[in-house]
Amino acid sequence: MASKQKILIVDDDNNIAELISLYLTKECYDTKIVNDGEEALAAFDHYNPNLILLDLMLPGIDGYQVCREIRSRNNVPIIMLSAKGEIFDKVLGLELGADDYIMKPFDSKELVARVKAVLRRYQPARTETVVELKCVEYPDLTVNLSNYSVIYNSHPVDMPPKELELLYFLASSPNQVFTREQLLDHIWGYEYIGDTRTVDVHVKRLREKIKDHESWSIATVWGIGYKFEVTE
Repeated sequence: MASKQKILIVDDDNNIAELISLYLTKECYDTKIVNDGEEALAAFDHYNPNLILLDLMLPGIDGYQVCREIRSRNNVPIIMLSAKGEIFDKVLGLELGADDYIMKPFDSKELVARVKAVLRRYQPARTETVVELKCVEYPDLTVNLSNYSVIYNSHPVDMPPKELELLYFLASSPNQVFTREQLLDHIWGYEYIGDTRTVDVHVKRLREKIKDHESWSIATVWGIGYKFEVTE
């Protein structure tokens, strides 16, 4: 029998945390609640969650700092929870490595759907049996979607699942231009409630890790979107 997926809930409002735990427990997830940033970092090490629901406004170490610390050593999916609805806050959260962003107050069904969607996208990275090898190779770059690995200049590069999926999708269709809306639909899916800035943030993060090569690059097509440009 498969073990339950574990979700770490980090929120200083214990009533909200308990309510979230109730929703997720009904969906057969195992949950653990902590109420501040220091507890979150400690719990992460011994609880080993499959996903983290992380409130931004925490006492002591805030959610942004917790996200930055966890992302520096692990690619576990992180969904940020916040009453802040400004675009700046959303973009900052995504730039720090969050996989999704949910505004409070939230609908319980939406929360559960977002959790399932993020875990579903992350699941292939943990699948041991691969039916079809999905891999693209270019000079000094190999992107393998089957085992979620990237080799750049002969060295492995760590990146969250959606970054890798975006890179693979672009690289598997060289010189084809995709609009931001197309990329948002292909990588995040129709159930994702977000804007096209999400694509820009992830491309920016990819460019920080994967620099342009003399024979290929992640190119911006101004006013339209992006393409993986390959020189003949």
